[in-house]
Amino acid sequence: MTKTTHFGFDTVSEDEKAGKVAGVFHSVAERYNLMNDVMSVGLHRLWKRFAIEVSGVKKGDKVLDIAGGTGDLSALFLQKVGKSGEVWLTDINNSMLAIGRDRMIDEGTPTPVAQCDAEKLPFPDNYFNCVSVAFGLRNMTHKDIALKEMLRVIKPGGTVVVLEFSHIWKPLQPAYDAYSFKFLPAMGKVIANDAESYRYLAESIRMHPSQQALKELMEQVGFERVEYFNLTAGIVALHRGYKF
Repeated sequence: MTKTTHFGFDTVSEDEKAGKVAGVFHSVAERYNLMNDVMSVGLHRLWKRFAIEVSGVKKGDKVLDIAGGTGDLSALFLQKVGKSGEVWLTDINNSMLAIGRDRMIDEGTPTPVAQCDAEKLPFPDNYFNCVSVAFGLRNMTHKDIALKEMLRVIKPGGTVVVLEFSHIWKPLQPAYDAYSFKFLPAMGKVIANDAESYRYLAESIRMHPSQQALKELMEQVGFERVEYFNLTAGIVALHRGYKF
């Protein structure tokens, strides 16, 4: 029997999902950064800086940036680890990764880049001090497998930070729904010439586990001392876990 999963509110076969997600990000790659600034009113930059601080990364550390796309987190991590450290920018989507790679080169901070699947990381056990994934986990077909891979490649004492859209404070839900399902696709149409990809974005957020459910999933795969921080009334949550 063919296994199924969700692609936004649709049900698709697991084999289909990766291709559909790839299509979304191929479509929006060129305008991805602009859309992030517009749809979050610039708040995504503050969320990402918070993730860097919570990670505890320091000089000389090795960091893996999963679903790093256009390189926002990698650029910030490079400032933290310095020349003695190491930051790998990775993404499954070539269109996004190419933008991130070129950006790092243009800014004079080239860093190792790898196109890879988070569910099958091409890195050795116990290698990184920190693994981060920002706004990428909800697009992964098997979140538990991806989290197990992150746990595998982290050194004992290391951390994982997961920055992701989450479940908003209930009183704000009606206004947030109106924004997500009416304004966001319209904005995607105007700026990125792609309403459907931003409709998928809104749907995928609703299908992502709640703050508590994701915390429990991280604990089930083996992370310890897992905690989360709600940002902007729960529009986004930052989860942090440790490997001991």
